[in-house]
Amino acid sequence: AWHVTRQLKMTFFVILVSCLFGSFVFAEEKDKINVHLVAHTHDDVGWLKTVDEYYYGADKNIQDAAVQYILDTVMDELGKNKDRKFIYVEMAFFIRWWNEQTDDLKEKVKQFVKNGQLEFINGGWCMNDEASTHYNAIIDQMTVGLTFIEKTFGKEARPTIGWHIDPFGHSAVQASLFSQMGFDGFFFGRIDYDDKQFRLNTSTMEMIWRGSQSLKEGSDIFTGVLYNKYRAPDGFCYDARCTDGIPIQDDPNLFDYNVDERVDAFIKYANEQAKHYSTNNIMMTMGADFNYGNARMWFKNLDKLIHYVNKNGSVNVMYSTPSMYLEYVHHANSLYKIKTDYFFPYADQPWSFWTGYFTSRPGLKGYIRRCNNHLQACKQLEAIHNGFPDNKPSSMLLKKGMAVAQHHDAVSGTEKQHVANDYAKRLHIGEVECRDVMSTALNNLAVKKDAKAMDLKFCEYLNISVCPHSETGNFNLVVYNSLAREWNWYLRFPVKSPKISVLGTDGKMLPVQIFCVSNATMNVRRNMSIVIYEAVVDISSSPIPPLGYSVFTVRSSHGNMSYPKPVKNRIPMDDITISNEYYQVEFDGVSGQIKTIKNVMTGIQTTVNQSFYWYNSSTGKNINSSQASGAYIFRPNSSNVYPVNSYGSNAKIINVYQNDMVSEVHQFFTSWLTQVVRLYKRIPAIEMEYTVGPIPIKDKHGKEIISRFDTDLSSDSVWYTDANGREMQKRKRNYRPTWKYNNTAPVAGNYYPVNSRIFIRDENKKTQFTVLNDRSQG
Repeated sequence: AWHVTRQLKMTFFVILVSCLFGSFVFAEEKDKINVHLVAHTHDDVGWLKTVDEYYYGADKNIQDAAVQYILDTVMDELGKNKDRKFIYVEMAFFIRWWNEQTDDLKEKVKQFVKNGQLEFINGGWCMNDEASTHYNAIIDQMTVGLTFIEKTFGKEARPTIGWHIDPFGHSAVQASLFSQMGFDGFFFGRIDYDDKQFRLNTSTMEMIWRGSQSLKEGSDIFTGVLYNKYRAPDGFCYDARCTDGIPIQDDPNLFDYNVDERVDAFIKYANEQAKHYSTNNIMMTMGADFNYGNARMWFKNLDKLIHYVNKNGSVNVMYSTPSMYLEYVHHANSLYKIKTDYFFPYADQPWSFWTGYFTSRPGLKGYIRRCNNHLQACKQLEAIHNGFPDNKPSSMLLKKGMAVAQHHDAVSGTEKQHVANDYAKRLHIGEVECRDVMSTALNNLAVKKDAKAMDLKFCEYLNISVCPHSETGNFNLVVYNSLAREWNWYLRFPVKSPKISVLGTDGKMLPVQIFCVSNATMNVRRNMSIVIYEAVVDISSSPIPPLGYSVFTVRSSHGNMSYPKPVKNRIPMDDITISNEYYQVEFDGVSGQIKTIKNVMTGIQTTVNQSFYWYNSSTGKNINSSQASGAYIFRPNSSNVYPVNSYGSNAKIINVYQNDMVSEVHQFFTSWLTQVVRLYKRIPAIEMEYTVGPIPIKDKHGKEIISRFDTDLSSDSVWYTDANGREMQKRKRNYRPTWKYNNTAPVAGNYYPVNSRIFIRDENKKTQFTVLNDRSQG
């Protein structure tokens, strides 16, 4: 158990709240249930509509939601009654609204913040996803929002509560990050239905979450599961969007007077909720998605509700906020259990595991990860340059584009197509401006070295081997290293001719090897380029310094430039082996699949078979559940997998390249799925690049594509995945650490988010098999 008063941050929190609520006096009644009504709206930063459409209220035929009117009417209503309180979360919307307001209204809003009527909760640019996000992207999006709050309203307005009421599962790293940000509490609405029932039965809806195995108690944060997700109790939603709300009709001279009935229903609900929490304080969320478009409806009824319930005297009701609620809970001086694991995967009912979004829209997930890398480099060079004037390019557009993309309906891949396009557009606009930042900063560094200024162009489409600037003949290649260590791997870029030479920073020739662009890549890029060659350059003799750049000179060569021809191009054939100093990979000559992998350094050899399969998506038409598989929920109609081709799981090895720098095996599984397996010399990793799509659907079968590795390692049903690119988490098949798992979905219920790596380990053989991925998957 964990005692609240032992937490140092809680002691600090008492001091902080005293500053936030200068006139605050405890309204707690110790012999009654204290009901904290939290007026709130949950405003998705894009989902069915784009972030701009949601702000202005465009396209009502898609969804009737307009954030500008929510904030307009809330501020108007707060000014009518100083007892009223409201919380707001998504700074991506608030800053749009703020910039449109008069100075007089801005001063009124600042006063609302100062007297505790308006409280910023969470405070990030969005309410980020917790499964598909990388930790530094989470930090960046929180920084953009929190910086605005501090600059506009002062340090006393800094949020102290994490508020993730809608994300579909919760990560231990997210809890740890909130704790490290100085937050005192973390509240959310969605946990597994079985886990929630267990917590309701045992009155453990609140706990201390120790999110970091390395930081231990330094990562502790008070955590609470909301009783009704984040909605108001049935019958007490007073929004125009609600269909079940019953207004309080309190004129006895009119028909349908219902005060007594409404008060009794509310008290009954409060007493039932209080059974499941350990103090005499409970929090009721009074709001939902895009509520308070007409705040008058809400506050007029909430005023009446508070008045008449308190007049009854059975419970004590008040306007409140999550931070105020936590102060009351702290004052109760209770004991809480410590949680050290996670809240993944999330299921809201049997056969409905929200594990599909771990992989939905993999193209967008990959682009977001690439933009994250680009942003880190852009910020570095911006700092090295000591910033730029306000009218000059900056990293802010990409920061905001990345911040919006961390939303739980963005990087998750659960948004509509035109919204996904909007996210990508914002990222691209930010990238373009960051290129100006990087060009200016690099040229400034060049001038300091007495070098000539450079007209820098960027290669945007290297993932499909397209770069018009490197396809023209002679050019200089500028490479920036954003790492804090020297980088000496390989450069790979498209070229017009196989006859080129590359000079390092010292003017000496570097080893170059020319390859043909794979057929799969040429199909993906369509008519964007006709170049068929790629150059691979070994820069080990001319490494790029940490946080520095190097210029490589590429020139056309008139000599005889050889490039590797395929040594094998059909099956059946003999087994094929490629190797470097670290690994030896053997391919079966008949199946075309990887057969064994040997660690050359240790001599350990493991049987490994890798191939591609698909699960048949459920349409929802069965006796167990009507739930279909989709962007959110992964639900195969059975545990059976099917090979992606018609001749079993075999692959045709269509090309094998072997030379002194890199070896490649090109595998053809089917017309819509191919893979290249690479081994670079000096590099302690095996690279596997697969190209999937378009996935055929004419057979009316939905297909959930997987890459499966079969090994001879015994892992005892245990594996490990990273959490948000940070600490590793232990997973066990058909098992949950803190409650009894109801195994209704043996496939989907065992999928977990994988941001950057996953491994299995054979303790007896002392062997570990690790896969690292370039984007979030599951």
